Amino acid sequence: MFIKETVFIGIDPSCGEDSLTYAVLDKDLHILALSQQRLNTVSAFVGGQKSAVVGVNAPRRPNQGLMKNDAVRDSLKPPPTPERFRTFRVAEYLLFQHNIRIPRTPANVSECPGWMQVGFKLYRNLEEMGFVDYPDQEKGQTTLEVYPHAAYTALLERIPFLKKTLEGRLQRQLLLHSLSVAVPDPMELFEEITRYKILQGDLPLERLYSLEELEALMAAYLAWKAISAPDQVSLVGDPREGQILLPVKDLKPKYT
Repeated sequence: MFIKETVFIGIDPSCGEDSLTYAVLDKDLHILALSQQRLNTVSAFVGGQKSAVVGVNAPRRPNQGLMKNDAVRDSLKPPPTPERFRTFRVAEYLLFQHNIRIPRTPANVSECPGWMQVGFKLYRNLEEMGFVDYPDQEKGQTTLEVYPHAAYTALLERIPFLKKTLEGRLQRQLLLHSLSVAVPDPMELFEEITRYKILQGDLPLERLYSLEELEALMAAYLAWKAISAPDQVSLVGDPREGQILLPVKDLKPKYT
């Protein structure tokens, strides 16, 4: 599918190389595509777009060991406690200070979980096609690292329900709906729930998106916001190892 206008794509590689979930939004936040495909198929689709901004829910590269550098540590606010956080990326450390938990990224690729390794391959594929890291932009082909949990937290101004639970999915889809992303209003689900259906084990969840779809949709929304409202986003971390884009200018001191 070739789209003439700039598209905003979110990719979640959490299911592995054989099943990346991707969402495509247009400038009006309408959903143009929402699917699962193999890594090579997703890479070819993204690379085939005339202009695309791509949010990837994975680290840009392995841990570069910057948190072992005293000069880097001294430049951070707050500076880390001596001998602590040396295995974190800078972005991971900074989010941790706001009580936003994030998976650690190992320094060796072989020690990284499979979904991270798929993310590295995806970034490499897109880089070979001419994509550059945000905020640099060249010919409209841009990638950015995102972390949907941090985005949902910042926009809700609280730590959301666990993402794998029903209430967590409802909360995330409701937030996307409130942001004008063209997803069904999940509150309509409750109009279809009856005592009889619950007793029969029939819970109508067709209009509620999966966790992976919600992660990809938020990643696509972040790509859209990075271009549409650059004064309302921020980058956390060090560009030498990867910066995470957030949909707010400033984070609260602590999220609970």
